[in-house]
Order: sequence, then C-alpha cells, then structure tokens
Amino acid sequence: MIKHFFILFFLFITTLLCAHEPIEPIPEYVKVDPQKVALGEELFFDTRLSKDNTVSCASCHNLQEGGDDNLRHSFGIKGQEGPINAPTVYNAVFNFKQFWDGRANDLKEQAMGPIENPKEMGHSFKNLIPMLKKTSYAIKFKKIYKDGITKENIADAIAEYEKTLITPNSPFDLYLKGHKNAITQKQKEGYELFKSKGCISCHHGINIGGNMYNKFGIFEDANTSNLGRYNVTHKKRDKYYFKVPTLRNIAQTAPYFHDGRTFDLRLAVLTMTKYQLGRKITPQDIDKIVAFLNALNGELPKKLRN
Repeated sequence: MIKHFFILFFLFITTLLCAHEPIEPIPEYVKVDPQKVALGEELFFDTRLSKDNTVSCASCHNLQEGGDDNLRHSFGIKGQEGPINAPTVYNAVFNFKQFWDGRANDLKEQAMGPIENPKEMGHSFKNLIPMLKKTSYAIKFKKIYKDGITKENIADAIAEYEKTLITPNSPFDLYLKGHKNAITQKQKEGYELFKSKGCISCHHGINIGGNMYNKFGIFEDANTSNLGRYNVTHKKRDKYYFKVPTLRNIAQTAPYFHDGRTFDLRLAVLTMTKYQLGRKITPQDIDKIVAFLNALNGELPKKLRN
C-alpha cells in the first residue's frame, strides 16, 4: 500500500514539475557583506577553531575539489572518524535545511555545530572566544560587530563567507539559459531520462535537491543503520528520512549517500532507481543519466585559498 502511494506521488510530482522547467540555473551572484565575507573566509581556514589546532572547516570541505573531502566519513581531532559522509559546502546556501538530518535551519546555525562536536573540532565557545580575543581577530570583529567576538558573530561571519561558495555556469545551466549546444546530445537524452524515470521528483530547483526530505529505501530496505531525521525529531515516521542532497558538482563529490557507500556514480544511479524508484534501468540509460550529471559541474569561486 505504501509503495503504491509513493509510485502515485512520484508520478504526480514528476508530471507537475515537468509542466514547467523543474531546474533553475544558479545565480552568478548572491548578495553578501564583503567585510563579513573576508572575516568568515579567514575563520573557515583557521585550524585554531579546533581544540588541538589541527582541523578547520576547510579540512572537511576542500574547496579545490567538490567542496567535500571525498572520504566515506570525515575525520576530526585526534583522528576520530565521524559517523556520516560530509556533504558539499558548495551551493549550501540554496538548501532549505543544513546537515543530512536537517537539524540546522540555515548556514549560521550549521556553522556552530562542528566547532563543539567532540568528534569534529572538539572545542567549546566558552574557551574559544577568550583565546580569539587575544589575537588580531579582536580588532577585526570590533570593526564589524558592536559586541565583538561572540558565538553568534563567529557563526554569522562563516555563514556569510559560505554564501559566496556557489558554482554557477555549469554546462547545463548554460543550456537552461538558451545555449542549446552547451551540452551534448547524450546529456540531453540523459536529462530527459532523469525526468521520465522520476529522479526529478526529488532532485529539482536551483540546487537540484536540498529542498525536501525523503526516505532512503522506499521500495526495498536500503540497509542503513543511521536513522536520519528520526535522530532529531524522535518521531517514528521520520526513520530513515534524510535531506535530499544536491546534485550540483556530483561528479566531484564521491563517495555518495549519507554513508558514503559507493564511489561509483553509475552504481549510485542504479542504487537510486532500485531503492527509491522501484524501477529497472538499462546500462545504456545509466550511461546517459551519468553523462547528464557530469554537465552539472559549475565554475568554482575565483578566489580560493590553498
């Protein structure tokens, strides 16, 4: 009964979305405060935000790659392995919630979490703030924030910087803007399959995802030990529900899924059609969809630190 409901739901959403173009190009600019961006950038790369001065935000979000760390699970201070795959920070500003389980409402709230997570940066704002006040940060914060260095202001500056981490002008975005030769015929066919197979029912909008929750393992048990959204709400109906990830720059963000179960993009597509769509798919169709997904790699921000 539940499976039939999901089939009808996907068909309805797919039909509704395909009546109009279901994916929007990433804007080339997001309005930000330049002073906060500069301060946030410095904080993003500063290992002093971790208790033992070894981990920064950039440790798990490599901006030279896909905005993640290309590991199944990230590692924090003292070599501790985290329980989940690090999502990309690129285009996170367009997500409706942050983290796989959606426990943060926005980038500012998300920025607070890793600093005090014992398996990530392992610090505490109670000890971090006095330390930062003894550095050049004291003057830099005072120029921007009347109350200087606070937990909220640290997170605000990092979030402002992260707003700039967008990747516009992918070949597919250019195609949506009217450049019909920006993608290949195979990629065009892959996009049509992406819509007709039902992938578009969850992966749509500016971020091609990131704007809803969905259960992992609708048609078959996906064999995951992480309870997802349930860990936040403790409601039975939220078991195995996760924020739908963005597909932007997906070819650069392996491994895939919240548990990093595969590095193979073709296998990721096959997994989704099996567990989420309950449909069979040919190797040829997978190749076309993967070709389309490769057209989602956008331009990296021009100013990136090493």
